[in-house]
Amino acid sequence: MGLTISHIVGLLTVAILVAIIARRLHFAYTVGLVVAGIFLAVAQVETEPTLTHDFIFYIILPPLLFQAALALHWPELRRDALPVVTLAIFGVLISAGVVGAGMVGILGWPLPSAMVFGVLIAATDPVAVIAMFTDTGVKGRLRLLVESESLLNDAVAAVLFVLVLGWAQASGGEPASVSGIALAVVLTAGGGLAVGLLVGLGAIAIAGRTSDHLVEAALTMVAAYGSFLVAEFVHVSGVLATVAAGLLVGNLGVLAASERSRLSIRGRELVMAVWEFAAFIANSLIFLLIGVTVAGISFGSLGLTALITAIALVLIGRALSVYPLCLIFAGSRWAIPLRQQHILWWGGLRGALALALALALPPSLASRNAIVVAAFGVVTFSVIVQGITMSSVLKLLGLLPKSR
Repeated sequence: MGLTISHIVGLLTVAILVAIIARRLHFAYTVGLVVAGIFLAVAQVETEPTLTHDFIFYIILPPLLFQAALALHWPELRRDALPVVTLAIFGVLISAGVVGAGMVGILGWPLPSAMVFGVLIAATDPVAVIAMFTDTGVKGRLRLLVESESLLNDAVAAVLFVLVLGWAQASGGEPASVSGIALAVVLTAGGGLAVGLLVGLGAIAIAGRTSDHLVEAALTMVAAYGSFLVAEFVHVSGVLATVAAGLLVGNLGVLAASERSRLSIRGRELVMAVWEFAAFIANSLIFLLIGVTVAGISFGSLGLTALITAIALVLIGRALSVYPLCLIFAGSRWAIPLRQQHILWWGGLRGALALALALALPPSLASRNAIVVAAFGVVTFSVIVQGITMSSVLKLLGLLPKSR
């Protein structure tokens, strides 16, 4: 335990230095963390803990998902619910289909392996997206659209991944029945939402019986991790559970008007501060460890052509899931300006969720190692290339805040 704590303290020290340098040199903090992680690996610095599925899923994702959902105003989310849900559900399906078909048609991957990769890499990761917008200072409707869509498509991809992986393992690629898929989706997604709402309501109900701001903050911590763990224990979506709990606690407590809030004034201030800090710690650890792990990945085992193909297919799949779907809302009150569509496309960063799902793949799955390497390649390109250029793209499109 002491060894692990010392390593975490060391990683956080590096993260603090990177944050200070990034702020002064005006470059993306997350990119700096990945580069620093690569440097640590090259320098052969021991960096336990290592990047594993359990570490990402049970330590990193709950605070990042909860903190993002906590700050989403339900009235604002409701106004743009139709385009957000459309992009999240159909966008993931289109992107996964494009990537999967391309991996089969161009690289000759087995269909089950290609579809597993297509699904796990389809969602834009809120871990990466939220960090990117924090770095650039973007707010308003654009931030709401990107963050809320990323949270929802994150959940959609996680649900579909379980279904597709089960199909790939059990049926050897044979078609599954539509009714079976629909029932599995309803149970997994609906169960996750139900668990999140119940845990969130429980936390809010208890918080309403105390004015102790420390207890209130502790209750939100229980809601974040508790909803995720309970949902995973009963085999429903932990991602959806945590998002639902965060939305409920945020809108009934932190974001509600003083006379309607179930939290005290000091409690609301502390809760926001605690979760902002928790998100900073989680982001720091995950991006540093991505850099450390990437440095040890043998990308040559996949091949440069295959790696470039995977990256290109992911970008094409994202484009085909953004522009055509946004066109549906042209001329309506939900219309999304073309400039913002460009950000939805290029700002569709991949990150921790894709890596967690890839690392969770069973060794028996065909092309398992190739999927893991491809996932790390796409995430590395996404975080470094798209992350570095995001500020310039926002500035070019006139969407960067004037104060920056």
